[in-house]
Amino acid sequence: METIYDFKALTSKGQELDFAQFKGKVLLIVNTASKCGFTPQFKGLEELNQKYKDRGLVTIGFPCNQFNHQDPGTDSEIEGFCQLNYGVTFQIMKKIDVNGDDAHPIFKFLKSKTKGLLGSAIKWNFTKFLISRDGEVIKRYAPITAPEKIVKDIEEMLG
Repeated sequence: METIYDFKALTSKGQELDFAQFKGKVLLIVNTASKCGFTPQFKGLEELNQKYKDRGLVTIGFPCNQFNHQDPGTDSEIEGFCQLNYGVTFQIMKKIDVNGDDAHPIFKFLKSKTKGLLGSAIKWNFTKFLISRDGEVIKRYAPITAPEKIVKDIEEMLG
């Protein structure tokens, strides 16, 4: 796999999403959780989504239950929670692993391109990856980085 566009993943509704459709877009990919101290970041992520989607930003959330079992629900329950509590309209994917042997290939790819505090491993929920219009993984943000703190980088990518 050479770029993010080579990957496919399942949405929360079980439909295949081909990342090739996002060529020319700026992607913000986040591993999320519904019962985490960082869960309120959904609000900021949705604000970024609303503000920049018409300029080419695509926000995608991948629920993960690997960190202290903070996303135990079904895919349908998780999506409903995000919509009901935070008004999320961006794409929520099927729950995945982001670390270990069973990590989703997209996260293996993202981690291979940018290192974090724990090297390639994801430290916690709400680690964020910003991908440029040409598919390059530009930056990785720590879970504590609030969505509004990455506005400058998003605007630079959108041009």
